[in-house]
Amino acid sequence: MILESPAAPSASPAPIEPPHDCPLCPRLAEFREEQRVAHPDWWNAPVPAFGDPDAWLAIVGLAPGMQGANRTGRPFTGDFAGILLYETMIRFGFAEGSYEARPDDGLILRDAIIINAVRCLPPQNKPLPAEIHTCRRFLTPALEALPKLRVVIALGQIAHQSAVKALGGKLPKARFGHLAEHRLPSGIVLIDSYHCSRYNQNTRVLTAEMFEAVFARARAIGEAAGQTVSR
Repeated sequence: MILESPAAPSASPAPIEPPHDCPLCPRLAEFREEQRVAHPDWWNAPVPAFGDPDAWLAIVGLAPGMQGANRTGRPFTGDFAGILLYETMIRFGFAEGSYEARPDDGLILRDAIIINAVRCLPPQNKPLPAEIHTCRRFLTPALEALPKLRVVIALGQIAHQSAVKALGGKLPKARFGHLAEHRLPSGIVLIDSYHCSRYNQNTRVLTAEMFEAVFARARAIGEAAGQTVSR
């Protein structure tokens, strides 16, 4: 009688979302605890991705904002940047409903998902390089889990750098610039945009027209690849 060796257990997939009390970045964990004391009714935890699990468009942001996602628990919800982002997504058919700056406003994303490069609130909105690197262990599998992914929009240079690395690209060959396009080894196209922060909007570094051009280009690439866009 021949006994077969038991099959080796398959490796567990990398987690897409960090745990509620993620300890990997001590500085961010300490700052999180300070916010929990100061604002016990806020989210004050790593902010999960938001959107369509069948998305062909992924939007990579920087990190939660103090008054935005760190308070509400949904990316770009409750702060100034979210107004332009969600209004633009609605205009281009990537979201439906009404954005009312709260996570229970009923807004639904279609064909799109938003994922921050860093999931926890950083002091002064400035994550350290080591924190960006550490949190990429969640960004990479989150992008890999999207079977229809064709286009990624990076909001700002940090999001651009982290997205390039998460998607297997090389930074020297993919320089950041508004509306710059980079075809990565997988065939996914990365489009850069200046971040839709209050500062960039107030100083006219980024206008609504400039931001809309990014989403218009993303839609055009998606449609050329055979992806439909909800309208």
